Amino acid sequence: MRVGNIKKSLLMVCVIIACCVVAVPLVIQPALQPHSNSEPPDVHKAITKAINYLKDTDKPDALLMLNAIYRRFGIQEFANAAKRYDQIMADNPYSGPTLRVFRRIAVHDDIRQTNDMTEVAAYQLDSITAPALYCDVDGIPTNYNQTLLNDISDGGYYVTHVLLACIWIKENGCNVLGSAQVESVYQSTASLIDNDPVVTDLELEAAAFLYVAGQGSRVNQNFVDEVLATQNSDGGWSETSGSGIVSYYHATVLGLLLLLHIEYPASSYPPMLAPPTPTPTSSP
Repeated sequence: MRVGNIKKSLLMVCVIIACCVVAVPLVIQPALQPHSNSEPPDVHKAITKAINYLKDTDKPDALLMLNAIYRRFGIQEFANAAKRYDQIMADNPYSGPTLRVFRRIAVHDDIRQTNDMTEVAAYQLDSITAPALYCDVDGIPTNYNQTLLNDISDGGYYVTHVLLACIWIKENGCNVLGSAQVESVYQSTASLIDNDPVVTDLELEAAAFLYVAGQGSRVNQNFVDEVLATQNSDGGWSETSGSGIVSYYHATVLGLLLLLHIEYPASSYPPMLAPPTPTPTSSP
């Protein structure tokens, strides 16, 4: 090979190497950019998958929450959630006090029977929220204020249910806890969400209820990213995230409720509780 040809070959190699050095950063640089702080990626996709997972559920408590989601966000797949709940009650005439008491989340009518509240009160979590659901008609039970404060000290789901009670108390126009006490409920609920990569049903409940209460700023963005990362392939979330753990309807309802607030931020939303049925006006 002649010397001139060798020089030309070497020159071409150098040009190719230089082009590669310049081009590679241009190709990979976008992938290294951090996500926007305004909204994590794939929220809409995660919502769609969760809706598909839940649209055929027959769990009564899930149907009540899905009715609230329908009224708040207009998710058409859940438009018949209240009717499906009533159908479950009709198919099971001995369905019991709990179904009758908590039906008021989706339908404002009061269908309680005489001893229903007493029987529901036997379960501590339900005894926290049921009085809040009916405080507009029953008034505030004696020592209910102190009961809520004591339940906060029990931690875990007792804290999230006290927050849920506060939400319903406010929506029903009742007055129980002072502003400083409600602030302590918010703080206690937010403290349930830790910084590890494992997402639990309790953490999802804490985050979702904080958003419902208008306190979504207390939920760390890193947790939302972990929620997205731990969604199962079927669209659900597990009671505790991890490989090989099946989806749990309760966690999935909460995960969906959380992500819907993130996807559709607003200064205010329709109430969680169904409004009273308007009284028909007679023609003059």
